[in-house]
Amino acid sequence: MKKILIPLISLAMAVSCGTTKTPEGAKAQSPTVAKGDKAFLSAYKTIKADELKKNLYVIASDEMGGRDTGSPGQKKAGEYMINFYKNLGIAPPKALGSYYQKVPSEFMKKRGGGNLPDSENILAFIEGSEKPEEIVVISGHYDHVGTRNGVVYNGADDDGSGTVAVMQIAKAFQEAKKAGNGPKRSILFLHVTGEEHGLFGSDYYTSNPVFPLANTVVDLNIDMIGRDDAENRGKQYVYVIGSEMLSSELKVINEAANKKTNNLELNYKYDDPADTERLYYRSDHYNFAKNNIPVAFFFDGIHEDYHKPTDDPEKIDYPLLEKRAQLVFATAWEIANRPERIVVDKK
Repeated sequence: MKKILIPLISLAMAVSCGTTKTPEGAKAQSPTVAKGDKAFLSAYKTIKADELKKNLYVIASDEMGGRDTGSPGQKKAGEYMINFYKNLGIAPPKALGSYYQKVPSEFMKKRGGGNLPDSENILAFIEGSEKPEEIVVISGHYDHVGTRNGVVYNGADDDGSGTVAVMQIAKAFQEAKKAGNGPKRSILFLHVTGEEHGLFGSDYYTSNPVFPLANTVVDLNIDMIGRDDAENRGKQYVYVIGSEMLSSELKVINEAANKKTNNLELNYKYDDPADTERLYYRSDHYNFAKNNIPVAFFFDGIHEDYHKPTDDPEKIDYPLLEKRAQLVFATAWEIANRPERIVVDKK
């Protein structure tokens, strides 16, 4: 997650904070996610702690050198991710013709990126069976802060945890598709670069979208979901940020998916307009929200190893990472398969 606050716009609407509470007056369609839904359950169960761990120990290894934007280590991590998608039979978007979307150095430089080299977003895509033109985005940044004074900052939680979660969610959707239960809407698995330096990869994507932003239904963004913070030590929880900023339905859908799966404690602390951390503006979902696309940002909090060289894979709570990734999948499943796209009825 980006450490330095970006310039803020005033938050015009009142939003809730605290723990799970259904928005008053919100009318969501009946969720398709249900314990008796065999297609959903079969795919959901493919998201496993041991597979998340296996991939994270590669993504957050010293070999990747901390994955700084445009670095050889980041490119090596990207190659590993692409091979993962190739082995699953998940292709890049046809319109792009590659898993890579180049993010030019010059684009980042104009936005305060200094002398960062060219880098790449990585995109994998599953086409919808009934509404292929409507796009559900599941995002996470795969860069971190690199190596400093010879010490590797592995970024296992930030955002290795989100990176491997996106990968496993993609696997779950692909397993469903192979079984004849692919999503009705298309799913874009978007691994963005340059987040730590200024949300550059998501800025580039939304400035140069592979699919029209008008057809983008939602962005479910995952940035740090493998640990806990001091306030929630030992709890089965996740922070959900921004889920009712633009749509009265998204929060309802996410809460319904949660109740019918792992029933985590959903914490809305960071939706409070008075919150000084202003996290709604500090990860890649915000570039979608600026374009009036509903977003939900899944986050574990600011813990003692945040942006330190001690953010290592052995400190990840893999069973909790599994549950949080399953929640994002369950939410995406509902949004991808419901009859109507979710409404955008707030500004």
